[in-house]
Amino acid sequence: MPRRLPPGFHLPRTGLWRTIDCVVIAPLYRKAPALGLKDIRLVIMDVDGVLTDGTLSLSDDGVETKHFNVRDWTGIAFLERVGIRTAVVSGRASKAVEMRARETGVTEVHLGAKDKLPVVRELMQRLGLGPEEVAFIGDDVLDIPAARGVGFPVAVADAHEELKACCGLVTKSPGGKGAVRELAELILVAQDKWGVVMKRYLGTESPGKPEPSPRPMPPPEVPSRKRE
Repeated sequence: MPRRLPPGFHLPRTGLWRTIDCVVIAPLYRKAPALGLKDIRLVIMDVDGVLTDGTLSLSDDGVETKHFNVRDWTGIAFLERVGIRTAVVSGRASKAVEMRARETGVTEVHLGAKDKLPVVRELMQRLGLGPEEVAFIGDDVLDIPAARGVGFPVAVADAHEELKACCGLVTKSPGGKGAVRELAELILVAQDKWGVVMKRYLGTESPGKPEPSPRPMPPPEVPSRKRE
């Protein structure tokens, strides 16, 4: 079960705790991810390899271009809409990321962070959240320290195996191709908030199974008249 700790208190993720995370906690969450998603109040995302497929395009004059999946950012907007905070933490600076985050309503944008763990800890302390209330999604070994710093670490489908081993969830979708949207929907469903999001589009509280149509009433029997 998730470790319940007071906000701002962080267990060291080395030695014994690393073994517990990778051997006990992560496999438990992989079998039943909803166990760890019910309490999530903040989702922290890496950019390259998570919100993109990891490809960097550079022009002759050194201008960097990133390719995002629109559905990933829609999933981020869904989380923000129901009060689940989101944050972007990346080792690279990018105007494209800043602009896309601003358009989506993400206010926690931390770029140029070569070491992501201190940023993750600062976010939790400032927002008053415990590790069990925070999810982090990454793709490479550079993300392992940040992943160990939260209660629910997530790896994209094409992430490095070392990261996958310590994560409570490995998405079915690869980075830049719907992995963040997949995580967003899992959180919303686990917290019974998917219906709140879908109400805007379906006009109902929940997009669950439709009510079965009532059986038609048989026509009333007309008594036959006896011949005289």
